[in-house]
Amino acid sequence: MPEAKKPAAKTDKVAAAPAGEETVQGGQSELTGLFVERPESTTVIKGKNVTFVAKVDSSDLLRKPNMKWLKGKWLDLGSKAGKHVQFKEAYDRNSKVYTYEMSIIKVVEGDAGGYRCEVTSKDKCDSCTFEVTVEAVQEEQPANILDSFKRSGDAGEDAGDLDFSALLKKREKKARDEPKEEVDVWEILKDAKPCDYEKIAFDYGITDLRGLLKRLKKMKKVEPKKSDAFLKKLEQCYSVDKGKRTQMHVELHDPNVQVKWLKNGVEIKPSAKYVFECVGNKRTLTINKCNLSDDAAYECVVGEEKSFTEVFVKEPPVTITKLLDDVHVVVGEKVEFECEVSEEGANVKWMKDGVELTKDGKYRIKKDGKKHTLVINEATIEDIGMYYVYTNGGESKGELEVEAKELEVLQSIADLSVKACEQAMFKCEVSDEKVVGKWFKDGVEVKPGNRIKMSHIGRIHKLTIDDVKPQDEGNYTFVPEGYALSLSAKLNFIEIKIEYVPRQDPPKIHLDTSSTGSKNTIVVVAGNKLRLDVEITGEPAPTVCWMKGDTVISEAEGRVRVETRTTLSSFVIEGAERPDEGQYSIIVTNPAGEDRAELTVKIVDVPNPPENVRCMGVGEDTATITWDPPKFDGGAPIKGYLMERKKQGSSRWTKLNFEVFESTTYEAKKMIEGVFYEMRVFAVNGIGISQPSGNSKPFMPIAPTSEPTRLTVEDVTDSTCALKWRPPERVGAGGVDGYIIEWCKEGEDNWVGANKEPVDKNTYRVKGLPTGEKLLFRVVAMNIAGRSPPCIMKQSVIIREIMEYPKIRLPRQLRTKFIRKVGEKINLVIPFQGKPRPVVNWLKDGEPLENKSVGIRTSDFDTILFIRSAERDHSGTYTLSVQIDNMQDKADIHIQIVDKPGPPINVMVTDVWGFNAALEWKPPKDTGNTDITGYTIQKADKKTQGWFTVYEHNRRPSCTASDLVMGNEYSFRVFSENICGLSDEVAFSKNTAIIGKTDLEYNKPAFKEKDMSSSPKFTAPLVDRVVVAGYSTAISCAVRAYPKAKIVWMKNKMIIGEDPKFLMQNNQGVLTLNIRKPGQFDGGKYSCKAINDLGEDEVECRLEVRVLKEKKEEKGIINTTVIDEN
Repeated sequence: MPEAKKPAAKTDKVAAAPAGEETVQGGQSELTGLFVERPESTTVIKGKNVTFVAKVDSSDLLRKPNMKWLKGKWLDLGSKAGKHVQFKEAYDRNSKVYTYEMSIIKVVEGDAGGYRCEVTSKDKCDSCTFEVTVEAVQEEQPANILDSFKRSGDAGEDAGDLDFSALLKKREKKARDEPKEEVDVWEILKDAKPCDYEKIAFDYGITDLRGLLKRLKKMKKVEPKKSDAFLKKLEQCYSVDKGKRTQMHVELHDPNVQVKWLKNGVEIKPSAKYVFECVGNKRTLTINKCNLSDDAAYECVVGEEKSFTEVFVKEPPVTITKLLDDVHVVVGEKVEFECEVSEEGANVKWMKDGVELTKDGKYRIKKDGKKHTLVINEATIEDIGMYYVYTNGGESKGELEVEAKELEVLQSIADLSVKACEQAMFKCEVSDEKVVGKWFKDGVEVKPGNRIKMSHIGRIHKLTIDDVKPQDEGNYTFVPEGYALSLSAKLNFIEIKIEYVPRQDPPKIHLDTSSTGSKNTIVVVAGNKLRLDVEITGEPAPTVCWMKGDTVISEAEGRVRVETRTTLSSFVIEGAERPDEGQYSIIVTNPAGEDRAELTVKIVDVPNPPENVRCMGVGEDTATITWDPPKFDGGAPIKGYLMERKKQGSSRWTKLNFEVFESTTYEAKKMIEGVFYEMRVFAVNGIGISQPSGNSKPFMPIAPTSEPTRLTVEDVTDSTCALKWRPPERVGAGGVDGYIIEWCKEGEDNWVGANKEPVDKNTYRVKGLPTGEKLLFRVVAMNIAGRSPPCIMKQSVIIREIMEYPKIRLPRQLRTKFIRKVGEKINLVIPFQGKPRPVVNWLKDGEPLENKSVGIRTSDFDTILFIRSAERDHSGTYTLSVQIDNMQDKADIHIQIVDKPGPPINVMVTDVWGFNAALEWKPPKDTGNTDITGYTIQKADKKTQGWFTVYEHNRRPSCTASDLVMGNEYSFRVFSENICGLSDEVAFSKNTAIIGKTDLEYNKPAFKEKDMSSSPKFTAPLVDRVVVAGYSTAISCAVRAYPKAKIVWMKNKMIIGEDPKFLMQNNQGVLTLNIRKPGQFDGGKYSCKAINDLGEDEVECRLEVRVLKEKKEEKGIINTTVIDEN
């Protein structure tokens, strides 16, 4: 909270505050929301005044904003306005800004704390907070602090020791107040009404109203009634360690009563975990081996009474049994921190530099039982630091050190010896293509020029010096930037002196190839320059001829050329290539003779890339990679291989080995299961590293599944066995491609495959088995990772047909009469059992079933009877029999095909009386192969010929039609009805029913006029009103009277005459008195009286007139409205 004190004055727009008052103004920072200026936190001296100012912009508001000043979270200071807390409000019409002020007079220590002001306007709102700190009054120090220093003793000004006691703060001795009588606020609150809680809390300085209400609630708790069922109830709670057992006891009044135990509202059943005990009137629940799921609410129920408790299971702290180890890796390598904890499935927290590590692209967190692992896929320099693992019972730390990769020199620069005007080229190759460096000569940096050129192509750095001069001789060094490494070589300048011998000597070739290691064999690295200087002597100067095989090498300019001087012949190959390899010869001749020399040039290069990189097998996080050696080794033996891998779709390759790997089979480790990878391989010889091989086909590290489960036998015959099993419990990311089933004889180990291709389903019938043998079966799951461990059947199976009695399993709906309508489809599926397969036979009414419209289909397990369109002649008793040898089972099925009935017979009107007619008829001849359920009777009069239903579902063959209309002649028709519906044909009555007319006379009652006379009665009274002076108003009421009443208006019991100020109206009994611009003296008691011959009634009301007075301040900023009540 800021401690800076604010100046004791407002801005120019607000009047100066009284002396001794501090004013808090809003800051100048940019504000958002409705506030233009916000109150700020401040520190004020006890006893001073302080004012807080807030300004609100109302230019975008439709109505005046509402401001609230609050202390803490809930205390509205508006209700505490008075001498101590004062509020002010002003409005500037030009800027449309409301200014709100809150002043605290004579601040006390209780005013310290957090405050909040809220402004709301319709759907907009804003708020801000500020703090008030109250400081005690500081005592004034002496003007001259040196006067407070004294010296002990009487020897003078410089004698004795300094005494600082005068600087100590003097404490005023307070007179002991008489002990005040202590007041128990809680007793006051306990007897007070809830509406007075806030006032009492404010009077006694209680600010936590929520805590106050909670404590009162506990104080007012009614003591529990004594239980009729329990002598002793359960304890409030029980605490038990995880893995231990706990017991809960209750004692009952009735030892014979039954109790129920509930856990979280669900009844507990007795088991090995939950043990119920009953000894006399004591009931005990024992929970064995408690775990976290037992942490719950428990109840003991006796009749309608319950006893509640809670069980808290304490989990022992999880400790770290295997601590983290420090890890040292190279940039780009995979990092794993591994620890073990004391409990499986425990939660641990990984942190680095105080920040919790979560699963993301960089970090992976693995759990495997008690083992927890933090994995960093590719380490960088930024990952260096201390890593921590925390549990609720311990912690461990491990340090990670990451080293930058070392720069490897693949080809160093070599010493050169050149002659004048020749070219010198220094060349080197390093392992990183991005490395740059500088060239130095005798410690001085070499700058490029016309003769000196520097190049950097890939991993190769070159320094070329054309037209070599004597001053170019010296030591040349290449220094890679960022590495403590340098490559050096020397340039030797050769001067040739020719002496003239005026005599003839036979030619002589001085060829020295001893430095190459093999006689007359020169080894050149492909791409390098070969310059072979051969000294030739002889007088006169001999003629030199260079040949490759039988081909003469000309002296013309070119990549392969011969440069000849007086005593020196140079054979030059620029950028040696593999075709340049071969046998070369030099022949020199002069008149004195001939000399000849043979030499072999061998071109060595980096090898070709390896071929056919492929994955031979995978594991959970490993893969076995193999490849073929390169076809060309570059002329130098292959030293080994370097491997790289990357995720499919990624362009970032990860190096798997820094040391050369000699074998052509490599096991890559620490890969992520379920992710596709690609591999490539580099070949390495004495010259350098080859280009990368082609990428391998994508492969996925994946582990085989676990073994299938629950291998059982479904069926056995003389040569087959049907098996069934469940999928593996652990499948993994590779899924299951199918299953392989194998069998062998009991006591042998020669497993025979039952299927060549994996089967997808979890069932399979193995065929071609030897009859009578005891066989064992096993199932293996297959996926991309290979075979899973087998699931072997524990007991052997005898391959022999199992005899089973024939049995028909008749469905429930066929055990009673099976009823269908004509034209419907019938499809009856009846399962049966029996081994071997029984013989199935159908009969109808005891005769063989020969009707072609009835189809029969039979399988090994059921038989089907189907009829595409049922007819009435399909009705009958169908008998199904299944038979195996002399064993048989039968079942009867009663099928009834029903249709709509025919019409009734001989419908007659037997009697007519009054408005009624009696009808009778006989049942139909054709009942539709089922019982008649009723009849529907309809009537029609001869005039309209419209048919109307008289009865539906009439069960008797007779009825009485009532409510017939007099004078009409009626005919009748009858439908018969069964379960299929109404008959298609109808039977009409053979005769009609005529309802005759009778003489009727209507006696009209005498008319009696109603007396409407009534005395006056007001249905709506006058209502008291308060009006503003100068604004016209009206008072109204309503009256009911007959004959019409005379209306009299009175003010203060005086009749209002023809005063033009008053206008009296009567509209259909609604009486209105209009008062034009009432004044201060128009207030009073108004009454309205209604009078007629039968009586009178009167209502009255009070009218209050208030006068408005406006009072403006000197500067016209604050407008105050005062209402003067008259």
